[in-house]
Amino acid sequence: MAKRTTNRPQKRLTFIDIIKGNFLNRDEIKVHYRYFLLLFVLMMAMIFSNHLVNKKIKIVNALKEETEEYKSRNAYAQSKLIKVKMESELGKEVAKDSLMTLENHPHKLLIKLDSTDAKAK
Repeated sequence: MAKRTTNRPQKRLTFIDIIKGNFLNRDEIKVHYRYFLLLFVLMMAMIFSNHLVNKKIKIVNALKEETEEYKSRNAYAQSKLIKVKMESELGKEVAKDSLMTLENHPHKLLIKLDSTDAKAK
């Protein structure tokens, strides 16, 4: 006896069937498993490459912040160097005039005038 094949109409595909994954067991889908597998592999490759790009962006941002820090340190060091050079040049000019730097700073003298002295002048 030969088997009879009958084409049974399959029930309609619903949203819940898609969520549960029941649509993958349908006869018309089984023929195209290779394409679904290819799409899955391509999507995973896209996700992985996006993950790598995000890692690189984080590294680049950290390096940008570090370079800004080094630039500000360099500017500060250059300004200190200019001040030191100016002090040494000033020291050379003062030495030519046979002047020496003070060991102690001068004191400020405050003189108060009485009101009687101010009227006499």
